[in-house]
Amino acid sequence: MKKIQKNKLDNPVWNSLNETHHSLALDYNGIKFYNPEYCPFGGFENGDSSEKGINEYSTLTKDFYVVGEKPLFSNPIVLNKDLICNQMLLEKPIDTEIREQIVELTSKKQKTDLFDLVNLVQPGYFNKKTSDLGKYFGIYKNDELIAVTGERMKMNEFTEISAVVTRPNHTGKGYAKQLITYTTNQIFDEGKTPYLHVVTSNIGAIKLYEKLGFVTRRKISFWNLKTI
Repeated sequence: MKKIQKNKLDNPVWNSLNETHHSLALDYNGIKFYNPEYCPFGGFENGDSSEKGINEYSTLTKDFYVVGEKPLFSNPIVLNKDLICNQMLLEKPIDTEIREQIVELTSKKQKTDLFDLVNLVQPGYFNKKTSDLGKYFGIYKNDELIAVTGERMKMNEFTEISAVVTRPNHTGKGYAKQLITYTTNQIFDEGKTPYLHVVTSNIGAIKLYEKLGFVTRRKISFWNLKTI
């Protein structure tokens, strides 16, 4: 595999908004955010300039995240929580048999099914246009979407795996494993490297990712800020 610039993963939002997702960036002179319709994430290069940009962005959405180093902020912005995640990297394709029919979710109905399922299981992260950030794949049973996995932040060399979600009454059947395999294969075929973020307390998910070959590169904070 070609040599990749792993240091770009230290600042994933900033680098995604400077590279593949640059057209979605809201630039506040030193801190950049995704348009909140797509993703309520921001990142900065110069922490000294983060406070003003955060105040401006808060007029668009009252609940959002800054990823990486702790930003500067002031009233009426407050820190709701520091969500600490493992940033995990996959450096070679997964050797897992794909037994289910996996479809790319592209139609209006499929995207509605995707939005509803993710917000059923992981509410608060997936907005109406999040599915436009990358490709999303799913498994249907009896016309019901039961499991999904997709792509969120994108750089020139890296694509983030996100929304690894299975409907609660369909867990334990290997759907997530197959969807992760399918999605990461697509990323490798594009010449990019898959990575993901998982909350450190989600031990079950971390064990699954490790079993599939993901390795924890570092811990990274998602600073959840809100307007009071």
